[in-house]
Amino acid sequence: MIDSSNQEMEMEKLKDLDDYRTKFEQVRGEVGKVIVGYEEVVDDFLVCLITGGHILLEGVPGIAKTTMIKVFTKTVGLDYERIQFTQDMLPADISGHYYYNQKKGDFELRKGPIFGQVLMADEINRAPPKTQSSLIEAMQERQVTIEGKTLKLPEPFLVIATRNPIETEGVYPLPEAQLDRFMIKSEMEYVSPSEELDMLRNKNDGVEKEHSKNELARVKTVEKNFGHEIEGLHQEVFVSDDILKYIQHIILETRNIHDLVLGASPRAAEQMLYASKAYAVIKGRNYVIPDDVKVVSEKVLPHRLILSVEAELEDVNEKEVLKDILNNRVEAPKGGFKRD
Repeated sequence: MIDSSNQEMEMEKLKDLDDYRTKFEQVRGEVGKVIVGYEEVVDDFLVCLITGGHILLEGVPGIAKTTMIKVFTKTVGLDYERIQFTQDMLPADISGHYYYNQKKGDFELRKGPIFGQVLMADEINRAPPKTQSSLIEAMQERQVTIEGKTLKLPEPFLVIATRNPIETEGVYPLPEAQLDRFMIKSEMEYVSPSEELDMLRNKNDGVEKEHSKNELARVKTVEKNFGHEIEGLHQEVFVSDDILKYIQHIILETRNIHDLVLGASPRAAEQMLYASKAYAVIKGRNYVIPDDVKVVSEKVLPHRLILSVEAELEDVNEKEVLKDILNNRVEAPKGGFKRD
C-alpha cells in the first residue's frame, strides 16, 4: 500500500526543484546578457556552488574567464574577491596578516581576499607551490590559520581558479594534492562561429558603451541570497544503489586500466556522487540517472588521472581513456532510479 503522505512530500520536493530549475534558467539568461555561449560552464559553477565544491577554469587568454566569473557572482548575489597570482606572491597576501595599530596600541587582523564568498584565483599556476598550498586548508576545511589563530571562512565559499593551458614559461605545475581539491575542471573553448558573430554584433550595436563599467550594470541578481539558498540542495536528491555501484565501478576501472598510473581517489568518487546529485537538481529532478553520472564524470575525473608514459607516447589523453571506460568497460544500469 502506497503511503499518501510520502507521495505528497515527494510531489512538494519536485515542485520546489522545478521552481529552482526556473531560477537556474534565469541565471543562464542573465550571464548570457554579457557572455555569449558557455551555458555548460555556468552549470559547472552552479554544481560547485550547490555542493560546496571548487572549480578549475581553463582557457586561453581573451576568452572572458574573468568576466564570466564576475557576472556569475553578481547574478547569484554573492561577494567577489580576486587574487592575481604572481611569482613573488606570499601566502599572507592571500590569507591576510596581523599588524600593529599604533592608535589602539594592539595588533589587528587585516583580512586577505580569501575571506570573500567567491574567490577568483587568477592564473593560479603563476604562484610557487608554497603559495598555492595556502589555499588547500581553505578549500578543504573552510578555514584559514593566520599566525596560529584559526578563522572560519564565509558561507558559501567557492574558489574559482583560472589557468592558461598554453603558457609554459614562468608557471608552476599544480601539485596533485591541490588538483584533487577541485571538484570540477571546466574548459572555456572558443565559441561557435555563429555565437562569435552574435558577440561582435552586440559590440557593434553599442551594447557595451562603457565596456567593463556597463557589464555588471546590465546583470540582475536572480534573488537575494540565492547563492546561499541553493547550497546543500543536492542533499534532497535520491540515489539508487545501482547508481552508487555504477559510480564505484567507474572509479575502480580507472585504477585497473594500463593507460593510467594513477586512478581516481575515494574523494573523486565522493565528489562524483555529489556533482551527479547537483546536476540532477539543475535539471529539475530529485533522483540521479546514469546520464547525470556520465556528464559530471567528464568534468570531475580527467584532472585527477595520471597517464602512463606509454599512453603519452601514443598521444592518448585522459578524456579518451575515460570515454573508453564509460562506453566500453562499465555498463550503465537500466531503470529503477526513483525512490520506491
